[in-house]
Amino acid sequence: MNNIVTLTMNPVVDKDTSVAGVVPNKKLRCKSPNYFAGGGGINVSRALKKLGSGSICMYVAGGPSGTHLQQLLSDEEIEQKVIRIKGWTRENLSVTDTHTNLQYRFGVPGPHVTKEEWHEVLQAVENHIEEGDYLVASGKLPLGIPTNFYVLVSEIVKKKKGRFVLDTSGEALLPSKKADIFLIKPNLAEFSILCDVTSISVLELEDLTQKFLKNHSVEILVVSLGAKGALLATKNQMELIVAPTVHQKSAIGAGDSMVAGMVLCLTQNKSYSEMARYGVACGTAATLYPGTQLCKKEDAENLYDWLVKNSVKNLKKSPN
Repeated sequence: MNNIVTLTMNPVVDKDTSVAGVVPNKKLRCKSPNYFAGGGGINVSRALKKLGSGSICMYVAGGPSGTHLQQLLSDEEIEQKVIRIKGWTRENLSVTDTHTNLQYRFGVPGPHVTKEEWHEVLQAVENHIEEGDYLVASGKLPLGIPTNFYVLVSEIVKKKKGRFVLDTSGEALLPSKKADIFLIKPNLAEFSILCDVTSISVLELEDLTQKFLKNHSVEILVVSLGAKGALLATKNQMELIVAPTVHQKSAIGAGDSMVAGMVLCLTQNKSYSEMARYGVACGTAATLYPGTQLCKKEDAENLYDWLVKNSVKNLKKSPN
């Protein structure tokens, strides 16, 4: 099996708690928090671990919060490659109001990463990628890193004959169109930005995906449609995967769980259809639990079985 290396340039320690009612100008007494290692690539590595697969989790970290992050990942027995930086790793907070079951998520900017530090990351990528490996870059870029950073990463992966998987947003999104990408997973809003349009209707989606694939070096495009599922597109294939309806408790990490499921299938030489369905199953499974607990293998497999049985293809075969 090919190795999977995840890359997180703006990791986070997620603090998750709950309170009985969110009201202004009053001290709110929350329950004891749970802490989770977070950030795009880190979540992908954590989800892969839950799905029974290993990975090398590469990320930058600094300060006491960076040390805490490293310990959280060690507790989950995840292999790490840490590039130490001077800035402190950010900490985010999510609070669930138990009266309304609404979740409030508070995020802060990441630290400034110096030129020397992000150059060290590029060297680490080159040292850890071998032919046939998957490099999964996920998450936004912090301050100090050029917006074309993922293009530089893709060039290294291509030189090493690996496969580059990208899931990013923010200022890095548009410049990343110039990268050599094996799999990209934008959500609908991000895909609108990539296509230089303000919004995308369902009727426009198919034409825009084909146009995007024609004009960019992308092998597989999976547009996440949130609770509605995803659209799988290649130059020769187009398939809509409708997600099962579940009672969502948290959407944090759902996209990262989806990426983890898809990359795992790719390493197992599954078809692109199987890959996309399992990705949707993993993303949906992650929403079943509060905080950043991500997907569980049993839930993902049960949801995947449901998707296979209820796919459009199988429904057409039904005598009813």
